[in-house]
Amino acid sequence: MVPVAVLPAAAILMGIGYWIDPDGWGANSAIAALLIKSGAAIIDNMSVLFAIGVAYGMSKDKDGAAALTGFVGFLVVTTLCSPASYSMIMNVPLESVPAAFNKINNQFVGILVGVLSAELYNRYSGVELPKALSFFSGRRLVPILTSFLMIILAFILMYVWPVVYNGLVSFGESIKDMGSVGAGIYGFFNRLLIPVGLHHALNSVFWFDVAGINDIPNFLGGAKSIDAGLATVGITGRYQAGFFPIMMFGLPGAALAIYHCARPENKAKVAGIMIAGAFAAFFTGITEPLEFSFMFVAPVLYVIHALLTGISIYIAASMEWISGFGFSAGLVDMLLQTRNPLAVKWFMLIVQGLVFFCIYYVIFRFMIRKFNLLTPGREESSDDETIDGYDESLSAANNGDSDIQKEARQYVSAVGGSDNIVNIDACITRLRLTVKDSSVVNDAMTKRLGAAGVIRLNKQNVQVIVGTRAELVAKAMTDVIAKGPIAASAPVAAAAVAAVKASEPAKAKGNIVLSLVAPVSGQVYSLDDVPDEAFSSRIVGDGIAIKPTSSEVLAPASGTVVKIFETNHAFCLETENGVELIVHMGIDTVALKGEGCSRLVEEGAEVEAGTPILNLDLAFLEANAKSMISPVIISNIDDFAGVEILVEGEVIAGKTVIYNVLK
Repeated sequence: MVPVAVLPAAAILMGIGYWIDPDGWGANSAIAALLIKSGAAIIDNMSVLFAIGVAYGMSKDKDGAAALTGFVGFLVVTTLCSPASYSMIMNVPLESVPAAFNKINNQFVGILVGVLSAELYNRYSGVELPKALSFFSGRRLVPILTSFLMIILAFILMYVWPVVYNGLVSFGESIKDMGSVGAGIYGFFNRLLIPVGLHHALNSVFWFDVAGINDIPNFLGGAKSIDAGLATVGITGRYQAGFFPIMMFGLPGAALAIYHCARPENKAKVAGIMIAGAFAAFFTGITEPLEFSFMFVAPVLYVIHALLTGISIYIAASMEWISGFGFSAGLVDMLLQTRNPLAVKWFMLIVQGLVFFCIYYVIFRFMIRKFNLLTPGREESSDDETIDGYDESLSAANNGDSDIQKEARQYVSAVGGSDNIVNIDACITRLRLTVKDSSVVNDAMTKRLGAAGVIRLNKQNVQVIVGTRAELVAKAMTDVIAKGPIAASAPVAAAAVAAVKASEPAKAKGNIVLSLVAPVSGQVYSLDDVPDEAFSSRIVGDGIAIKPTSSEVLAPASGTVVKIFETNHAFCLETENGVELIVHMGIDTVALKGEGCSRLVEEGAEVEAGTPILNLDLAFLEANAKSMISPVIISNIDDFAGVEILVEGEVIAGKTVIYNVLK
């Protein structure tokens, strides 16, 4: 999002230039030429901006050295992969160089270089070299390492890039050749990919010069693009035009429906969220605050939204109602492009938008009420979770804080306090937080503060959808934490106390869903000690690990063996009450290709607790496996309250109860 955030500047400069001189590309006005050329300087160099911006944005501390690293890497790759260099290195005539290398200077390569540069920076920016080389330690070392890595990357791209490029071109051309239908298909997938962030990859095919479509730059080029044969009136811009009715009108219609369907006691809160989201969508084309408000709580509505987006883009492309944007499909961009010679019957997009406002309102209101979808404001109110006590507890710390800093303190408190925060980052609409424990993040409090929702990517990474003020809030959070520690909000603290009490045997017994027995005899380990990040971080699930001393692996509970891996080193068991277990013998034992492990039952078998499932050659495994510490975990732990660990030290297979699953 760092390089994408530069696009509004280009859009404003070029848009005003077209207002002054819509047909002459500045030939008739020196001021217009100045503005248009200034905007074009940004658009024409988007690839290097991606390399610099992605490297900076993904670096751990947002240091300028990371941006320099991205720039150095981009120069090395694009120079080595230029047609002239390719001809020399591969010893082929210049005319025989694949056409793909004429397009090596593109956003795809820029993003790739940026990601790799950021990874190198994050790993090696703290390295200390011997005293004689100390000048090149730390951040100064990273551009040097990047230069060498980019030589390897350039060599790989000499073989891979033509395949990737031709694949992108084929995909883009297959959609392009479908005309208006292809534009509609693109629009559908553009929205559908937003939850996972891959819409940017798709956009690069249609909006920028990866597959030769280059819709946004060619549209912004206006008369110059027409004269150069790069743009066609009625065609260029069709991958953009249909977004205007959706972003300016459709989503505000959805917001109105969500407001009308909210519970009476929640309408005031929902009104604030929906009005802010609708305003952002209408004026700027930033839709994430609205989309994330219903994306996960009512996914069927989001799929409908994606379908309607595709239909809108298809209609606009079919009717040749065309307008484009430099940033997003909001009112500001629409007004800036009205005098662009490639904008055709742009005013009809407003008429289309009014129709889509009604369509969105009717469909969303019907679906919410018919299927009782829990969109914002339809959840039950909780009198226990308030912010009142919190404000008093932090009032002393608020002295001297600005309004944004006071709000930031509340967000810090809502995500578990300053002790729970490892790193703070933001994109256009989201706080991107690395935390010690995502389970203590108080969803209700963040929503009361105005957030549209909370996304837990895993145990340590959380995104809070706060709207277009995300960067301001993130900066303020960093500032207030620097002033001193901030406690977790009172509801979170109370929840933590309740969780501790729930773990006490006397109280936990009533909440036990399932008790597991040890699948093998051996020494108990915490998952924290498992030498594999997927297990130790509990991304895969929660439980314990055992280093086996017995060769027979038993079922830890009764259920169905739903999966035994081909290499027989692990199996999955599902119980009648929906608990999904994984028993994984050793770490990286899959690399042994089945040696040392054999199965005693087949997939689909119904087994009782204590039934033998696998047999191990412990001597072979101890000698060849990375580690024999073996996780025994609940993979769908998010469906339950957690696990209650009951053992430490030695356990006996089939006899010792190792932990309870709690509801």
